[in-house]
Amino acid sequence: MSDEEQERRFQERIKDPTKRWKLSPMDLESCRRWVEYSRAKDEMFAHTDIKQIPWYVVDADNKKCARLNVIRHLLSMIPYEDLTPEPIQLPPLDRRKYVRPPIAEQNFVPERYQRRGGILTRVE
Repeated sequence: MSDEEQERRFQERIKDPTKRWKLSPMDLESCRRWVEYSRAKDEMFAHTDIKQIPWYVVDADNKKCARLNVIRHLLSMIPYEDLTPEPIQLPPLDRRKYVRPPIAEQNFVPERYQRRGGILTRVE
């Protein structure tokens, strides 16, 4: 992510009490060493990013887009074949006459929950 975005996120965590817990002593130290970390990463890439085993960099200024881009990229690297199943046809219903036993002769699980108007509710 960009330096500006990292700074913005840290400042947001400092100002927002609900996000302050995300700011650890390690984060504060990483701010102090941001340039050193960036230089070390770039040096590592220069020596280890080769055609056979490349490093991929993700633009992470927008977290949601970054996640989706990574997922799409990883999936694009995996060969696959379409495994969509054939459509299913239900056989015709057996219409022969059958009379079920009376409900009173069957054991039912007590109904503690019921759906009323699309909402699941507990029955006392």
